[in-house]
Order: sequence, then structure tokens, then C-alpha cells
Amino acid sequence: MGDGFACCSSSSSSSSSSSMKLLLFMVPLIVVALFVSVLGPNISSSSFVPNHSFPSSSYSFSSNNNNNNGSVEDSDQNKLVDLHSRVVMVDAQNKKEALLYDESLLNRSYSPLVPVESLQVQQLNGTILEDEGLDVSENGNVQREDDFFAATMNNESVTINGEVQRDAFFAASMNESDSTLPMKPKTPKALTKLQRMEAGLQRTRLAIKEAATGNQTLDPDFVPIGPMYLNSKAFHRSYLEMEKMFKIFVYEEGEQPVFHDGPCRSIYSTEGNFIYTLDVNRQFRTKNPEKAHAFFFPFSVARMVRFVYVRDSHDFGPIKRTVVDYVNLISGRYPYWNRSLGADHFMLACHDWGPETSFSHPLLGKNSIHALCNANTSERFSPIKDVSIPEINLRTGDIKGLIGGPSPSRRSLLAFFAGGVHGPIRPVLLEHWENKDEDMKVHKYLPKGVSYYDMMRKAKFCLCPSGYEVASPRVVEAIYNGCVPVLISEHYVPPFSDVLNWKSFSVEVSTKDIPNLKNILLSISSRQYIRMQRRVLKVRRHFEFNSPPKRFDVFHMILHSIWLRRLNVRIHNEQSSVTS
Repeated sequence: MGDGFACCSSSSSSSSSSSMKLLLFMVPLIVVALFVSVLGPNISSSSFVPNHSFPSSSYSFSSNNNNNNGSVEDSDQNKLVDLHSRVVMVDAQNKKEALLYDESLLNRSYSPLVPVESLQVQQLNGTILEDEGLDVSENGNVQREDDFFAATMNNESVTINGEVQRDAFFAASMNESDSTLPMKPKTPKALTKLQRMEAGLQRTRLAIKEAATGNQTLDPDFVPIGPMYLNSKAFHRSYLEMEKMFKIFVYEEGEQPVFHDGPCRSIYSTEGNFIYTLDVNRQFRTKNPEKAHAFFFPFSVARMVRFVYVRDSHDFGPIKRTVVDYVNLISGRYPYWNRSLGADHFMLACHDWGPETSFSHPLLGKNSIHALCNANTSERFSPIKDVSIPEINLRTGDIKGLIGGPSPSRRSLLAFFAGGVHGPIRPVLLEHWENKDEDMKVHKYLPKGVSYYDMMRKAKFCLCPSGYEVASPRVVEAIYNGCVPVLISEHYVPPFSDVLNWKSFSVEVSTKDIPNLKNILLSISSRQYIRMQRRVLKVRRHFEFNSPPKRFDVFHMILHSIWLRRLNVRIHNEQSSVTS
């Protein structure tokens, strides 16, 4: 029994000792496990992931902090980074895809960006940034594009809201705790209506740039070809894009006769006909301002001169106050003026006082598009921002009987002019050439029984000197009658100079060369004159007024020039409503 007891006691002691050893062994493991389970998530994964640099074809993405030194091990993750870089990089295969989604493309330019804080509109003097493109942000800051069709396709970092980022939608999500983990793309934000519109305009800029050096776009109606155009391919593509996209919101505030009205006859007919035609247009006018690329102020300067201005008072105050009150009404009732500081708004005037009226309101003068017959650079007309439109004298309200003229071989006169003596240039012209030469028919008043248009159709060159203002209806009258126009002016920007190469179908003479005018015209060979006259006939369709309008006529050409200026503006407003 004693042996048995001893045997039983020894076994129990041995078992107890083993249990204690096992317990002592397990306790540290449990403690370590608990410690790891509690502190594990805070341990940097860099201890477990070997360093691998990104492939050379991919881009690094900056975040809000500077802790971007992590790396990726898995090859699939490297492919993900490559995918991001392909979306961000705008190459021949991915331009359209990138422009569809990449909002940051709207914030880049070929030249280094100037911090927007340094370009407050209120601090700018004269015509704002008149030699570059314009970029307006929601807080009243301004930037400019490099040119009308600046497609922002560089791969360098850009500044967005004061932070350096590569891409607004596809930037990698990186923070201090998991900077070395595989990068995960942020969920793309829903684009606002304005952002979608600006992305569409960006694609259009790119398409126009590509068309400039590509194949000619087909068109069953008309294809602009020839030296009359600065770039016929770019113009044609831009025109087609305008027909497809361009929408204008016409403010309905204001009553006739000053608003939504204008003279459709006389030398101011361009003003009245455009206001009326756009008011009733269904192709380009939209009733929904959220869909509008541009906004039109439908006031008539010619009507204000008649109904608001006090005759012989020489006081522009009533006209200016009318414009200021109208702009203030619009800016208080709609968000669009304040959103762009007026950069996507435009006015149109053919009266001599159009330039004066356009500067009635500070932002209207600095930022808005001025479509003017009196396109005088000495009166703050900016060809980059503003639009030169033709002055057309419609005595009967249409062009019936105004279009025509014989061939060059049947034109017996070298040059012709008849008109009143006003302004600084016409007295000089009359002094040197009135009744001085049978080849140069220059008159103050036409003899009785002599038709003005018949004389134009007999002449090879029609002299178009400026009067009190730079614009003259004789330019369009010459084109209508197949006569090569001779522009004698200072500081004048001819209509549609953004598209048309005026040197190919007209002659430009400065005031100081008036005494040598005949020799200048005779120096043009017969062969060159015939070319110029044929080009006049080809561009004539761009100056014809039609009711209803026809493609490529003067109404559409005015719209196209405004369209080009709108392409030069990029607007940002984070508070815009979000599309569904």
C-alpha cells in the first residue's frame, strides 16, 4: 500500500509539475498574443513590406501631407498605378478619356500657373490680361490661357486650392499611417453642371487644335478653303462645334424700345437684327441658364441714344446709369454674372458710342465680351477679348439688290469713293484726290444722276476711309459689289479678323500713305488683283444678312467670334448644383 501510495503520489506530483510548466509556457504566449492584437494595427507595415520603386512609366501622386515615401510590392498593384498614370497622362490614345473625367485638366496651362490670389480682378488696371486667355474662379480670381484653344495637357503638377496635386479625381489616397500600403483611388466626385460644361469645352479646344493640322472636315453645304482664312481647317471645325454645342441665355428683363429691340435699317442695322434674331432663335438660344455657355445683355445702344440720351447735352450719364442699373438687376437676380465676374457675358452695339457704353460698369468693361462695329483699339477695344462686327447699311431692311457686280475685266475705274467730310482721314483723302485724277474717282458728293452702287461696280478698288469712328459701311458695300476694299484707317480691327486673313482680299493703307495711294494700287499686278477680287466673292457669304439666317452668314459669323472668346474663358464654381 505504501508503495502504491508512493507510486500514486509521485505520478500526481509529476503531472502537477508538467501542468505548471505548460501554464508558465502558455501565459507569455497569451500575453504576447494579446499585446499584438491590441497594438498590431498601429505597427508600421514597412517592417513587413520590402521596398520597391514605382515603375518608370507611372506618376507619383502628391497628397495633402508630405509623407509619400511608401512603396508597392505586388505586381497587380503596380498595374493599378500604371492605370492611374494612363488616365492622367493625355496621350494620343487617351486624350478623350482623360478629358472626360479629369477636372484638373481645366486648371493647367502650358506656362507655369500664376497663383490666383495675385490676380484679383479689382486690382487689375486697364483691359485685364488682354494678351492671354482668361480663367475665372469662384472667389473672384483670374487666370489666363496661352491662346484661344489652350488645351491643358502637360504632365506637371498643378496648383489646386493652394495645394499641389496631380489629379483631382484619381489622386491616390495616402496618409501617415498607411503610406506604404497599396494606393487606392479616391471615389470620383459627381461633376457639377458647370464642370461638365467646362469639360466639354475643353474637349472642343483639343478637337480644334487637332483639326488645325489634320484633314479637312467634310461638309455637304460649305467647306472654307483658301488663303482668305487664317486656318480654314481650324475655323471649320470650330464652326461645326459651335453649331453642335453653343447655347446662349438671353436675359428677358427690360422692356422695349431700349431692350429687346434695335434698328433693323440704317447703318445700325447689325445691332437691331442681331438682337431680334437671337431673341427668336431656337438653335443657339436656351431658356435654361444652367445650359448656357454665354449670356447676352439685350440692350440697344442706338435705342438708348434716341430714348435715354438728352440730345446735345454731351452727357453720357443717363446711358451709363441705365447699363449699370441693368447689370445690377441681373447680378442680384441670377448667380451667373457673379460666378464669372461677367467674363461669359456679352453685349453688342453698332452705334459709335458702343465703346463708351461698354465701360459703363467696371466688370462689364474689364471682363465681358464687347461685340462692336466701332472696333477701335485706341478706345480700349481688345481683339483678344472683344469682337469686331461689320457695319451694314440696310436701307430697306434686307440685301435685295445689294449683291452683284461685273467681272474684273469690265471694271474700268481704278478706285472710287464718295462720302461726307468728317473725321481726320477723309479731309486728307479729298485734299489729295478729289477731282485730281480720272482713274481715281473721289467725290464729296456724287453728281446728279450717278448711282453710288453703279460706281462701286465699275471700280476695281473701293476706298473705305474712316470717319469720326473707325467703322464704315463701305467695307461691306464694297464686298457686296465685288470691289476690293481699301481700308484707310488707324487703330481699326476689321470684322472677323480671328478667322479671316484680310490681307489676302483687301488693301490696308495708313493715313500718311494717302498721297501715294494711286501708286500703291497700281503696284498690285493684274494677276494679283484678279486673285483678290475672286477672294472677295468667296468671303462675301460671311457678310450677308439673311432672314432667317443661313449657315456661315453674318449672324453666324458674329456668333462664332463670340464662341471663340467663350472658349478662351474657363469658369470654376464649386457651389454649382450637382447633376444626377
